[in-house]
Amino acid sequence: MEPIRYQAEKLQPLILFADNHLLALDKPTGLLTQDSGTGLRNLEDWAREWVRVDKNKSGAVFLNATHRIDRAVSGVVLFARTSKALSRLNEDIRKRNCKKIYHALVEGAPPKLADRLVHWLARGHHRAEVCHEGAPGAQRAILSYRTVLPEIGNLSLLEIDLETGRYHQIRAQLAAMGTPIAGDTKYGAKHPAPDGSIALHHRQLEIVHPTLKQPLVLQAPYPVGSKWWKGRTPN
Repeated sequence: MEPIRYQAEKLQPLILFADNHLLALDKPTGLLTQDSGTGLRNLEDWAREWVRVDKNKSGAVFLNATHRIDRAVSGVVLFARTSKALSRLNEDIRKRNCKKIYHALVEGAPPKLADRLVHWLARGHHRAEVCHEGAPGAQRAILSYRTVLPEIGNLSLLEIDLETGRYHQIRAQLAAMGTPIAGDTKYGAKHPAPDGSIALHHRQLEIVHPTLKQPLVLQAPYPVGSKWWKGRTPN
């Protein structure tokens, strides 16, 4: 099991967008998206408290995450603030009427500058395992990537367009290609980061606003102070 090196009580999310139906946050590395049963501080509790204070609500606050990202990952997380928004967003996600863009720094360089990866993944013990079609629990996992910056100090910056949303999908698929995400020792990276982070960032989420029916692009800045991103991002 990976050692816990985070100080969750000190981590502060950034508000990317807020209205009566949506709340989009930039989750810092080390903060859980939701309560995992450990009682640790998490993004959803932070968001619910923000809504309660901002809107001066005395009762229960309706708030639901439309997706989750791993504790070691940073970037966009979107919450629905009404049942109508949640229902419509869930339907759009199910029909893939949204676009999730991740940026990852990987060890080495991919065999091609751009490609589409298709694997079958099964959920193992706190990790995803590449398997064959028809294996117990196997699910088809698809992503496309392109190289944004070639190798700098043995790390390449990739942009990933996530087509399916499987458990640890990006981490497992990039490792299967021979380019594990920097810091991700669970999937074969050589060196961990002192703060437990991995170099994976949910950079951008593109959706249709559930009530306004207009395109909405949510973009999270690269983590400030991270050892991974300094000097390795596009100008």
